[in-house]
Amino acid sequence: MSRDTSRSFLTSKNMAAEHGRKWDRCLADTAVKTVTGLAVGVVFSVVLFKRRTWPVSLGSGLGLGMGYANCQHDFRSPYLVHGNMVKGQ
Repeated sequence: MSRDTSRSFLTSKNMAAEHGRKWDRCLADTAVKTVTGLAVGVVFSVVLFKRRTWPVSLGSGLGLGMGYANCQHDFRSPYLVHGNMVKGQ
């Protein structure tokens, strides 16, 4: 069995860039989910629950929790390729 030596291995510079991209994705995803949960909570608060505040808190908390869970999954899977590069053989 011969090894393919044409592959480029991760260097510290590539790893730092990938870590930065993960943080960017994480923060953007968490912000979108939190704002969406907040908006859904406001709508439910106004329409169904006579302007109570708990749907707003619940919606934003759920969005924040989902974003946090996605971040944990993304940082715990270091070898996951996100489809940015596809090498042909």
